Amino acid sequence: MSDRTTSGRGRLYESIVDTIGDTPTIRINRIAPEGVTVYVKFEAFNPAASVKDRLAISIIEEAEKSGALKPSQTVVEATSGNTGIGLAMVCAAKGYPLVITMADSFSIERRRLMRFLGAKVVLTPRAEKGFGMYQKAKELAEANGWFFAGQFETPANAKIHQNTTAREIIGDFEGERLDYVVTGYGTGGTVSGLGRVLKSERPETKIILTEPANAQLVGSGYVNTRNEAHQPTESHPNFEPHPIQGWTPDFIPWVLQEALDKGYYDQLLPVPGPEGIAWSRRLAAEEGIFTGISGGSTFAVSMKIAKEAEPGSVILCMLPDTGERYLSTPLFEGIGEDMSEEELALSKSTPGYQL
Repeated sequence: MSDRTTSGRGRLYESIVDTIGDTPTIRINRIAPEGVTVYVKFEAFNPAASVKDRLAISIIEEAEKSGALKPSQTVVEATSGNTGIGLAMVCAAKGYPLVITMADSFSIERRRLMRFLGAKVVLTPRAEKGFGMYQKAKELAEANGWFFAGQFETPANAKIHQNTTAREIIGDFEGERLDYVVTGYGTGGTVSGLGRVLKSERPETKIILTEPANAQLVGSGYVNTRNEAHQPTESHPNFEPHPIQGWTPDFIPWVLQEALDKGYYDQLLPVPGPEGIAWSRRLAAEEGIFTGISGGSTFAVSMKIAKEAEPGSVILCMLPDTGERYLSTPLFEGIGEDMSEEELALSKSTPGYQL
């Protein structure tokens, strides 16, 4: 009989949105190289199962505070999925209608989850990429007088990571060694928010940024044009479609630009999508940690760092979401619905077998 016990969280919650944040930092025990310690900060523990829940609550509450968002006003946003799911959860809890624009190339389960949470999802052609869905959201906001969430530009983005994600890392590693933090980027809010805090309070900690190997926007050195509102006005010429959903839209967001301009990251390491898929599968099968392609890709880079780091090094890897967001993607290719030959043989190995 297990000796594990629980005693509750010591508080009662007024709303689902009050459970956002304070996600756990978990040690990797079986697949990390010898001589180094690897942790993951597992953002799937947020109520809508991704790091974007933090962004969603920050956008809405900052807009409520400023008066930019009026009671019962419709919210509109362009998203590859996780921000939309987070916004759908927050808007449902607070009573705001939500319209999402999303390229039709992103996983079907994401659009179904948003609709399940009460949002409307307007699909845009995949050929128009992220810039196309962004333009559609802007058009809808202007035509209807809706509140445009603007995750790629809003100061609410990096602010929430500065005030929550970074503070949690500082607290979890108080008095402990922390040599590297590894993160990818979508909007850039995580790296910019972490950079603001870690560069001043934990300057010995190196921040490693990663992006898809076949869509190296930061690595190209070219920054796409933006208008006076810091919104992109073109698709980045170095963008190519990649399997790491949630990472690297086809433009460099204004939120990310802060990290680039202020040197918040110490090294940029691109990663091929297939490596991310392979490491996501290993995390699930060998550590019981069920994350998506973006998490697997961040972990792939963390493993590269771990193999080259000096003995005793401590690495923290950001895992943005759950693997359940990727059931219809290449992450689950080869994972069958019916019994394999080995499973069928196990079934037949006892007298109770029935076809």
